[in-house]
Amino acid sequence: MDADQRIRAAIEAHWRASDAGEVEAEHALYATDAVLDYPQSGERFRGRTAIAAQRGGHPAERRFTVQRISGAGELWVSECIITYDGAPTHSVSIMQFTGEEVAHETQYFADPFPAPESRAGLAERMR
Repeated sequence: MDADQRIRAAIEAHWRASDAGEVEAEHALYATDAVLDYPQSGERFRGRTAIAAQRGGHPAERRFTVQRISGAGELWVSECIITYDGAPTHSVSIMQFTGEEVAHETQYFADPFPAPESRAGLAERMR
């Protein structure tokens, strides 16, 4: 396996562990001094321990469905649907790696919304 294949496998394992609620395995790919940013809420978490603690304390039941993982080298993007107590939220995770560990991650979240009627003739429905 080359480095990109190992990183992709680690990201896939991360999302499987996230879905299973396996907190230690979920955070195994983060460097001990990793940084996680949530721009929409203005929060920054420093260190694997803080990142794991804030996710481990989430009150909702969470499920993760990976739509796509793209990347190479030190920059990787995951598109996911995260359900919180059954309500879906779209998420984009941008991970910057140093070696084979996440040094910095930025996550964006967006709730689904109805398409305006004015675009009905221009668009096709996504699943």
